[in-house]
Amino acid sequence: MQPTKIAALSIFSNGFVTILKIIVGFITGSVAVLSEAIHSSLDLLASAIAFFSVKISRKPPDRDHPYGHGKVENVSGTIETLLIFVAGIWIISESIHKWLEPEPLQLPLLGVGAMLLGAAINLAVGLAVKRTGEQFDSVAMRSNALHLLTDVYTSLGVAVSLLLVSLTQWWFLDPLIGILLALYIMKEAFRLGKQSFMPLLDTSLSEDEQAAIRKIIESYQAEFIEYHDLRTRRAGAEKHIDFHLVVPSHLPVEQAHALCDRIEAALKKHIQPARILIHLEPEHERTDKPPR
Repeated sequence: MQPTKIAALSIFSNGFVTILKIIVGFITGSVAVLSEAIHSSLDLLASAIAFFSVKISRKPPDRDHPYGHGKVENVSGTIETLLIFVAGIWIISESIHKWLEPEPLQLPLLGVGAMLLGAAINLAVGLAVKRTGEQFDSVAMRSNALHLLTDVYTSLGVAVSLLLVSLTQWWFLDPLIGILLALYIMKEAFRLGKQSFMPLLDTSLSEDEQAAIRKIIESYQAEFIEYHDLRTRRAGAEKHIDFHLVVPSHLPVEQAHALCDRIEAALKKHIQPARILIHLEPEHERTDKPPR
């Protein structure tokens, strides 16, 4: 399924789950359920952000954006991370208030049913979003999947706490679970934030990816003298690669260009999606830099 379609599906599923949790949260009076409603509402907003960011990032380069729109996904992922932190702080605040002023819950088993239904829906949609994000290497889709799958864990945790409350009448379990869930989602948000934010600083691709790039280039070593100034970065799903290629000064332009085309095709076959820039240098301009 295309990223925009699966992102649209996550918007509809999140909308339904959010409304369900809000209604049940007010009926039961559970801070954990209301916290989950807030969590799901942020998931809904995150799904909407992911939908539009994926749609925009897939646009081809234009006059104002000659390097494409890929970083829209990284901005989206960073915003989603901040939203999770806001939700976590709100949940902790409400949970502390409920702990200090405990109130009996109404119809806790209704809350259990709502949490299990929401978890089932988000599990199915979250796995579909995750598969699509991995297939298209989309940071926005992976961020959205993390939102949905995190919601599954937190919903199950709330369901267990409500069940225990109904069996034991230990009202403190409701705010306690709320605090633990808030800390968990904030921890996951920090991990996701690093993945989303660092590409905005043009950090290099991973060591494994760079090693694969060097291996591909060096497989053509018999046809050039050296290469240097290899640089890589990520913009959304796109991987940008550029380097200098030193060729014999007597090599005709057509042959040098054909060599670049073959190297570029090999890189694009193994590193997807990639944008590649190769700067040709004749031998007499060779620098003292090592071929890395």
